[in-house]
Amino acid sequence: MPALRPLLSSAVVRATGAATTRTTAAARPFSTTPRAAAGGGSHESQYDPPTGWLWGVKPGEKYVNEGWENLMFYGFGGSLVVFTIAYAFKPDTSIQTWALEEARRRLEAEGILEDPHPEVKK
Repeated sequence: MPALRPLLSSAVVRATGAATTRTTAAARPFSTTPRAAAGGGSHESQYDPPTGWLWGVKPGEKYVNEGWENLMFYGFGGSLVVFTIAYAFKPDTSIQTWALEEARRRLEAEGILEDPHPEVKK
């Protein structure tokens, strides 16, 4: 609402016929950028036109790397390998696995289920 106060007060001043110096504040635009520069003035395409060649490289010419490609391939591939290994070796913390182990321990303690490894004592 504070941004509208100069507009509202100058409209009241204009309607009542009081001082006209405040009307210039309302006529001032919010932006100082000229309208002609805001449009850009160019209707040309910002993209390269299609050439019909795969990746724009004609047959017989050697493709030139753009600099970001090696970092992308090795960085993305390396991180994919690291995360795959980390995911394969992460501990199983699911509630189903815990409940199965707890049930097995309780059944062994009650003597209903025999110990699968009797030679190992805790």
